Amino acid sequence: MTITVIDHPLAQSIITMLRDKRTGQIEFRKGLVRLGRLMGYEVAKSFPTREVEVETPLGVKTRGVTVDMGDVVIIQILRAAMPMVEGLLKVFPMARMGVISAKRREDTHERGSMEFEIEMNYVRIPRIQRDTTVMVVDPMLATGSTMIAALNTVKEKGEPRRMILINAIGTKQAIERVLRKYPQADIYLAAIDPEINENGYIIPGLGDAGDRAYGEA
Repeated sequence: MTITVIDHPLAQSIITMLRDKRTGQIEFRKGLVRLGRLMGYEVAKSFPTREVEVETPLGVKTRGVTVDMGDVVIIQILRAAMPMVEGLLKVFPMARMGVISAKRREDTHERGSMEFEIEMNYVRIPRIQRDTTVMVVDPMLATGSTMIAALNTVKEKGEPRRMILINAIGTKQAIERVLRKYPQADIYLAAIDPEINENGYIIPGLGDAGDRAYGEA
């Protein structure tokens, strides 16, 4: 289990832009794409590498390095994760794709609680093997309810070699809650915000990522 907060200045600049209420829909969506790509580079640093020998066009042999990506499945939580996944695919172009359409049932929530019932309308997850690395992507890790529900669904499909959670912003409470259930997970974030409000939204956060990227449903 690792928790990695990406402090690269460009990532932090993008997060600042995403937080700004003046940021328009297209700029917001493109920002998530850029952030996904940056976070993908950070995740790739944790993959094993091996030395290889190649021959250049001048007929000279030289040593180099290749990253062993292996079998990667990227699962996006619709709809907010779509731009981040677009960026991630620039780093993991051979990844197989899974989709989970999940949303909170607000009518089941007690004010001040971190517990939400999660409604899943659509689930398509490819075959997961013991050597598979699964990445679950959702911009906001607020209470952990959606992520835990998604990971429960993944577990029903198989036991991956590694589980990686990729979030733009999370809270300490949600991270702790997810890791109690899935202590083997590695979590990558660009920011950890200090609190969630009584309605279960991250403060200061950046608003509803799905609505800001694609418009209100």
